[in-house]
Amino acid sequence: MKKVVQLMMICIMLVVLPLQSFASINGAVTSNLGSGNAAVTIRDMDTGQIVYSHNGNKLMRPASNMKLVSGAAALGILGEDYRFTTSLYIDGEIENHVLNGNVYIKGSGDPTLTKADFLEFAYLLKQKGIRKINGNLVGDDTAFSGSTLPVGVEKADESYYFGARTSAITMSQNEDFDASTVIINATSGKVGAKPSYTIQPNLSGLVISNQAKTVKNGQKNTLKIERVYNSNKVIISGNLPKGSSKKEWVTLQNPSVNTMQALKLVLQGTGIQFSKKSTIVLAPVKENVTLLYTNKSKPLATIFPAFMKLSNNSIADILVKTIGKQELAIGSAEAGAMVIKSYSQSIGVDVDNWRFVDGSGLANSNRVTSDGLSQLLFAVQQEPYFDTFFDSLPVAGNSERMVGGTLRKRLTATHLKNRIFAKTGYIPNVYTLSGYLKGNSGKQYIFSILLENKANGTTYIDRTMTELVKNL
Repeated sequence: MKKVVQLMMICIMLVVLPLQSFASINGAVTSNLGSGNAAVTIRDMDTGQIVYSHNGNKLMRPASNMKLVSGAAALGILGEDYRFTTSLYIDGEIENHVLNGNVYIKGSGDPTLTKADFLEFAYLLKQKGIRKINGNLVGDDTAFSGSTLPVGVEKADESYYFGARTSAITMSQNEDFDASTVIINATSGKVGAKPSYTIQPNLSGLVISNQAKTVKNGQKNTLKIERVYNSNKVIISGNLPKGSSKKEWVTLQNPSVNTMQALKLVLQGTGIQFSKKSTIVLAPVKENVTLLYTNKSKPLATIFPAFMKLSNNSIADILVKTIGKQELAIGSAEAGAMVIKSYSQSIGVDVDNWRFVDGSGLANSNRVTSDGLSQLLFAVQQEPYFDTFFDSLPVAGNSERMVGGTLRKRLTATHLKNRIFAKTGYIPNVYTLSGYLKGNSGKQYIFSILLENKANGTTYIDRTMTELVKNL
């Protein structure tokens, strides 16, 4: 019976795809990707009809193709105009420029909060006449719950930006919006001396141990900047050749506390003092406090290119917790995963047997199908946010960073440039690519390629994509 169904499917595909094209595509898929470890689906972009499917219903790990699913859900539920908020409150009385009370920050997970926003908070406190704070600096991060560490982050990777923790109070250092990180930039000194370093925005509660050494120009650069697992200690080690530098995004051990520590240092830098008894506390905002200001992030549509083109894991995990909070009043990854599944079903995507664990695809336990991903890519064309969704996808061979994104150095041949708009994906032993392409015929298609357990998978996917463009 199974063989009969397969033959029927092939016959249907041949109706919409010439025999020669079908044979060429099937040959490219099986020779480049293999038969058992790959799933490939191609749909007509206009009708949604499947024109080619190889293991299309096989459950596979999506890697960062999971962001297609979580991204669509976020845009559909929150809307393109959604803005994260961070509110500044005080309580107590102000006497002779001294606040005999607390300063409160209530976060909602804004991944775009920066030092510039902290300076705005300082300005507003000063406008109220505050020059000294006798109370505590209180952070309310109760919008999110559950573990701050994303599922699937290995111990060795916890220091790096792609494994950043997720909290309702967090910060980024530039418009890549790698939340819950600081940027440490080491610069060589005299040969034999330790390199110098800078930190954006500031120490943020971290402790730096500089064990590195400047070596002669031409020697190997072995410099490492890593946070010690489960601690606030960062070690700079190895050799940095004369005339060289190295920049690293280092994750925060406790984003809520570390961000509040960063804020405190910024406030102090503007001349606001804290009493010796003042401390940083995580607690809900009390009743009868005074709201001074609510900072609003850029709209979600503006944040989206950094999320998709740069494959930003921290934004993905923040969005998942945010939609969980919005729909189920629970800001956890588990609640968000339930919402993603419900949303996907609501736009007609068959996800009954899929497994949703996170929004970034970093977890090994996520499972999707290429038929389903291509079905989602067809369905979102009818949604009001589609232009934002489509424009956020990396563009093959386009060298401009915020256009080409993770595809800017792939598929660079002249006949492939600017014809493939797709989300890349990689975790160990998994390579994925799903999106939209324009074939040599001028017709547009949706495709999804999921590949597991094949060394140098990116190379083989790109070879396959070259054949798809040629034969479609």
